[in-house]
Amino acid sequence: MDVRSLFAAQTYAASRPATEAQPDTAPPKPEGSIGHIATEFAQTLRNGEEAALAAMTGDADPHALVQALAQSEIAVEAAVTVRNKVVEAYQEILRMPV
Repeated sequence: MDVRSLFAAQTYAASRPATEAQPDTAPPKPEGSIGHIATEFAQTLRNGEEAALAAMTGDADPHALVQALAQSEIAVEAAVTVRNKVVEAYQEILRMPV
């Protein structure tokens, strides 16, 4: 294994993922809430990262990697679509006469 790729894999594993949740003392939210959806989204991304890391070290099944990355891609596309709809609705509200 190349030293640079080993160093990259170690650095990647040591860094805190951007999707890691901050400690929260709030009570659990209902099943359909935005917080629950965001948690599932973060878990999907985390699964994709773990599969990619396992593939870099040679421990992952290629089919599992492709499946995890496809699920991550679908989750990101859905999040972008929701964001675009929210921005569009906000712009419509701004155009309303007072």
